[in-house]
Amino acid sequence: MDCLCAAPPAVMKSYKLVYFDARGVAETARLVFAAAKQPFEDVRLSLTFGTPGDFSTISRPEFDDMKAKGELDVSMGKVPLLEVDGKKLAQSKAIERYLAKDLGLMGSSSVEAALIDMLGETIRDLKEAYQKAKGVKEEEKKAALEKWFKEELPEWVAKAEKSIPPGPGPFLVGGKLSLADLQWYVLLQSPGGFFDDAEAAKASFQ
Repeated sequence: MDCLCAAPPAVMKSYKLVYFDARGVAETARLVFAAAKQPFEDVRLSLTFGTPGDFSTISRPEFDDMKAKGELDVSMGKVPLLEVDGKKLAQSKAIERYLAKDLGLMGSSSVEAALIDMLGETIRDLKEAYQKAKGVKEEEKKAALEKWFKEELPEWVAKAEKSIPPGPGPFLVGGKLSLADLQWYVLLQSPGGFFDDAEAAKASFQ
């Protein structure tokens, strides 16, 4: 059975990351490669809209071709897809954690690795809370989102700050850059990639 286990540093691996030509859910994985100064094949599939913002007019020929050929079966017909020496791995968070461990960005101990995971799960909780706020009836959505950005998000940010493990800084966990730093960087620098009201999100993150 093939295993995507962390290899000794002396073993050179071949990495290929497949995703659309956009930041999306592959951006953190790309930053892991950059932070580790690890060369990789960055395959960016074209993605265009006939009408901007209208997903019914989207065109993604390379993706559709890969899907038709069964090349995305392991990822349930989705991207991102990571290939390591020809072995395929799917799911963006699994890819992030695998790369971070493989490339030295999961801390210096099992406790630090758990803390890094913890901070990543905090972001997941935030995104789930936002989706819940968006999931109300259409006539209630505007008021619900206004309350979420003005009250609930700032409260969440305050709690998140208190949950950061004590340390000398500037890194979130331990004395070196980790996956947690990169995950939070993506969230804080590009809130428009997830939140509909990017400016309101930025205001809460100040």
